[in-house]
Amino acid sequence: MAGPPRERTFDATMSLLREGYGFMGRRQAALGSDSFRTRLMLQDVLCIMGEEAARFFYAPDRFTRKGALPPTTLLSLQDLGSVQRLDGSAHRWRKRLFLQVLSPEAVARLGERFDAEWDARAARWRERGEAVLYPEMGQVLTRAVCAWAGSPLADDEADRRAGEFQAMIEGAGAVGPRNWTGLLRRSRTERWARGQIADARAGTHADTPLAAVAFHRDEAGELLSERTAAVEYLNLLRPTVAVDRFIVFSAMALHAHPEWRERLRGADGASYAAFCQEVRRFYPFFPMVGGRALQPFEWQGRRFGRGAWVLLDTHGTNRDPRAWREPERFDPERFLREEANAYNFCPQGAGEVASGHRCPGEGVAVELMARAVRRLVAMDYQVPPQDLAIDPGRMPAIPRSRFVVRLTC
Repeated sequence: MAGPPRERTFDATMSLLREGYGFMGRRQAALGSDSFRTRLMLQDVLCIMGEEAARFFYAPDRFTRKGALPPTTLLSLQDLGSVQRLDGSAHRWRKRLFLQVLSPEAVARLGERFDAEWDARAARWRERGEAVLYPEMGQVLTRAVCAWAGSPLADDEADRRAGEFQAMIEGAGAVGPRNWTGLLRRSRTERWARGQIADARAGTHADTPLAAVAFHRDEAGELLSERTAAVEYLNLLRPTVAVDRFIVFSAMALHAHPEWRERLRGADGASYAAFCQEVRRFYPFFPMVGGRALQPFEWQGRRFGRGAWVLLDTHGTNRDPRAWREPERFDPERFLREEANAYNFCPQGAGEVASGHRCPGEGVAVELMARAVRRLVAMDYQVPPQDLAIDPGRMPAIPRSRFVVRLTC
């Protein structure tokens, strides 16, 4: 076998930035293969897609995340020393911290806090007569997750922190000013997070997520450095704020499919969960995940050496017709039919959470989305004319109008 075909271009970096979520799919179609080789940032890379690819990519200890993302993206989202940068037993040990903090009971408490913050923010929407869901959802989520974690914020500080979290997420998939803004704001947020860790260590030990991070010990029994603990605290808070995009996409889905708005009124939790999971499958979040091979491997008849760079097309895998019936159709019932598994459904990574690099916060995302959808279904509002187009080259994606709702009562 000749192995995966190579795209005939010197370097495809600008094409990736321009095409975004469609970059891999277009080349897979043109080359007649679900994997191909190209060059990005003047480096060879293997691009793969599908359930088989996800199983291969997420096999424990096969790939490291070190060196797999551009430095600007890494610094915007994870930063040095974070759990995603660890491998092997060190990664699994650190992952336990997040699994303990994000227990079902703790996630339910976070959901209750989210409800309270939504209700408080909704009073402002009623006064104004409308709300722009992005960035409003980020404001609600920032207040909720910080209060839940042990760092309650006053109104003016909450506005500032929400802006910083959203700027980090906005800048992760960009180059130029949007990325620079995210990096600048991250440095401010890291200083705040270090202060929170220092205060927790100096104060009375409390049963909060902040305390769990502040007093977490590594495999050798040593406390994390203040900086590393601050990075991990942000890795608890920031991804929760990033659920704002999923909530906006949920509102878009209710608008595009009003029959589901009616169906969800009075529905059980399984129907809400199915709806939220289909939003996560159907709408674009982050388009891909990268890894560097920890050992040589063979893929489709071609051998790749240690350090080989691989990108898994998560967006394409979520729409792979080999795994999903009519993948371009929005159909929450597919999750009641159990079409999904841990490898064909990967909006926030694939594989097993405890042993691999799959995001431990998926339960948080679904819990908060379901609570938001319940409120949207119960709200009386109209969607005025606006530009709801999603630019495929903008990563992470958001509708151009940010989804405006006009309250009718």
